[in-house]
Amino acid sequence: MNPTTSPQALLIIDMQRGMADAKAGRRNNPQAEDNIARLLAAWRQAGQPVVHVRHLSRSPTSAFWPGQTGAEFQPRFEPLATEHVVEKNVTDAFVCSGLERWLHVRGIRDLYVVGVSTNYSVEATVRSSGNLGFHTTVVSDATFTFDMQDISGLLRLAEDVHVMSLSNLRGEYATVLNTAELLEQIHTPSGRENPNDHARDMGL
Repeated sequence: MNPTTSPQALLIIDMQRGMADAKAGRRNNPQAEDNIARLLAAWRQAGQPVVHVRHLSRSPTSAFWPGQTGAEFQPRFEPLATEHVVEKNVTDAFVCSGLERWLHVRGIRDLYVVGVSTNYSVEATVRSSGNLGFHTTVVSDATFTFDMQDISGLLRLAEDVHVMSLSNLRGEYATVLNTAELLEQIHTPSGRENPNDHARDMGL
């Protein structure tokens, strides 16, 4: 990242202890946490803004109920004192959180989104981000999701759910890159990829 350019925020969504619970089910992208950590280190080294999003459930039985261990950040993604924390209780990190204003006040127009789950909080947040006019990039191998049943009761593998969610976002709402592509891009400033360009590698 070039320090003379406008600020570029890394948005880390819901990397909480509850997401690492085996009860969450089978998932894809087992390397996602390592990729998020690589990007977080790069952002911190460059002195660029980092936003940590935490989900706090409205249900007392949820692992993400305030005060539960599951609601805490995973240790490797614990925010620094200088990093912004957003708390939400719906999937979209922009709803009733002050995130949009926080970004505008700091002149941040470029968002790079990582975290979980691809088809829930990541997709909801990225849709809003794109609609609000932010230049948004989703990092495909630094996001993940879980197996789920579709409306007909068929089990859909996490890999398929993940790629369909990214396909929903690509072009209309965001650019999709993998970690290697993003790290190469931020270390070799040559302009942003057009959001309508297809990603070369979705990192599956």
